Amino acid sequence: MSELVFRTVPNISLGAGKIAGLGALAKQYKIQRPFVVTDTGIVDAGLLDVCLDSLREAGLEPELFSDVVADPPAQIVLDAADAARKAGCDGVIGYGGGSSMDVAKLIAVLIRDEQPLSELYGVENITSSRAPLLQIPTTAGTGSEVTAVAIVTTGEFTKAGVVSPVLFADGVILDPELTLGLPALVTAATGIDAMVHAIEAFTSKRLKNALSDMVALKALDLMAKSIHTAVKDGSDLQARSDMLLGAMLAGQAFANAPVAAVHALAYPLGGIYHIPHGLSNSLVLPHVIRFNKPDAKHLYQQLAEVILFDQERSTDAGDVTEQLADYFLNLAKELGLPTTLREMKIKESGLQQLADQSMLQERLLINNPRSVNVTEAKAIYQAAY
Repeated sequence: MSELVFRTVPNISLGAGKIAGLGALAKQYKIQRPFVVTDTGIVDAGLLDVCLDSLREAGLEPELFSDVVADPPAQIVLDAADAARKAGCDGVIGYGGGSSMDVAKLIAVLIRDEQPLSELYGVENITSSRAPLLQIPTTAGTGSEVTAVAIVTTGEFTKAGVVSPVLFADGVILDPELTLGLPALVTAATGIDAMVHAIEAFTSKRLKNALSDMVALKALDLMAKSIHTAVKDGSDLQARSDMLLGAMLAGQAFANAPVAAVHALAYPLGGIYHIPHGLSNSLVLPHVIRFNKPDAKHLYQQLAEVILFDQERSTDAGDVTEQLADYFLNLAKELGLPTTLREMKIKESGLQQLADQSMLQERLLINNPRSVNVTEAKAIYQAAY
């Protein structure tokens, strides 16, 4: 009999206007002075008011930190944790995209001042406790609200992950009204990012299981049917809701069956060229699918039944894998995203550096259904060029 382990957040609510219940949820976890972690984009978009109003109406005194940036460097994490401690905060709320939620996870640990950030990098290195943690995503993409991973930029070109069940939040609120103002290109890139999470979880060599497969398939079913509408008509609340739920389910999938080569090759694009994570994933996805075909075509065939729901599909697993790769290339074009590294002003001479950097992502590469060496990584980047 096969063994199975599936972990996730214990308290998840979805619905338009659910953000109004944030204050009550914070009180449920005995938070009196919440530390709200977000970015200036959220503040400028006017999305923060409903969050702070709910907390204040519940009699709480929130402290705001809005200095999070994409691919947050370690210093921002340290500065935020220091601010939270000085303000006497006893709980943390991540409010925004993946970067804000990742920073929030780490602050919830560091606020206790029991273990330095330098000791947390890697897998299950957190030995300290954490403060209560709530997560509210304002994009439908990263799934960070239900994962036990936080990514930090640790050098000029390098990132490091903190992976531990301690980072699972206590509660999550999914409110599609918070995503209505997302620009079309952000909706497209974060949406494909979420689809990558589900695809890589379903094809992961390690820890793939019946539950992760189930939520990955449902995630792709929801997103394949709603991404075009969400991008073309951002005011469609049902499409926004389906994308938000799909992204969360994809997060649950890869929190248990980890991602692989798409992410390993995407990270250097972000680290070196500062390409947003979702777009980085989109740029390499079709070419990783083609590379993985010899070892994963039977899995891609199953995914195609959900993703290519409205297309005639080949009965040959190899052929339908090619169809799937073409689908994602065409999807990016249809949604207005760049599809080549050349469009991102990357020089062909830089592909070797990308390949070399991708090899540092051993934590991810071991999950890929087909082994990837540096020569093959460069060939994938070349195909994406």
